[in-house]
Amino acid sequence: MMRLILNYGESHSNIRGIIMNGSRVNPNVEPDQFQDYDIVYFVTDTKPFEKEKNVLPYFGEIMIMEKPEDKILPAPLGDGRFTYLVQFMDGNRIDMHFVPLNTREQAIKDSLTEIILDKDDLFPELPAPSDKSYWIEPPTEKLYQDCCNSFIWGLGSHIPKTIYRKELPLLMTLIDVVLREPLVHMLKWHIGSEKGYRVSIGKGGKYLERWLEPEIWAKYTQTYSNSDYEEIRKSLFVFQDLFNELALKV
Repeated sequence: MMRLILNYGESHSNIRGIIMNGSRVNPNVEPDQFQDYDIVYFVTDTKPFEKEKNVLPYFGEIMIMEKPEDKILPAPLGDGRFTYLVQFMDGNRIDMHFVPLNTREQAIKDSLTEIILDKDDLFPELPAPSDKSYWIEPPTEKLYQDCCNSFIWGLGSHIPKTIYRKELPLLMTLIDVVLREPLVHMLKWHIGSEKGYRVSIGKGGKYLERWLEPEIWAKYTQTYSNSDYEEIRKSLFVFQDLFNELALKV
């Protein structure tokens, strides 16, 4: 697949450079069969690449595809790019972004960047890819206090009345927004204070288990309940106990 990606760029004069980012260039990610190819083609004009026939047949038979810039839900980024998110029948998955060449300086600020093609020597020499851009940052006092306030307010005000009214869809949304988000902040700050703020918890906190002590991870998993109100009530006590424990440590 990498050969196809590179050949496509080399054979189109409109394409002046290619970078790859994401998990395939992350040295801290264990490779597996589900890894995407996250590819950015820097082009002088995106218009020709907005036509599927100019792009997709080259890479293989398509199983399913999404074109974010052609959709209204969710709304497109509107930054001049055109993207294909493609799952091919052979098992390969590619996120292909065709972006204006003049946006390259911003794009390469991501530490998970590897230059694949540079036709005009426009790209500076980059350090080896790392997840540095995604390392946990220590909280300021204001950020810490706001996090605590949001959690306490949510647990003491929003959640009880929603349980009383048995508004399950709203309740589950609130649990994730007003409780889980502050708790994840506290979890990552705890990890940072223990590991020196040189680690990443990944998108959506997917690497939390990797960095947390087993007993804390076990408690965190208990915050995920089913739709039974009694089980939800039990999970709220776990939320409170775990947040308090971590807040005192951080």
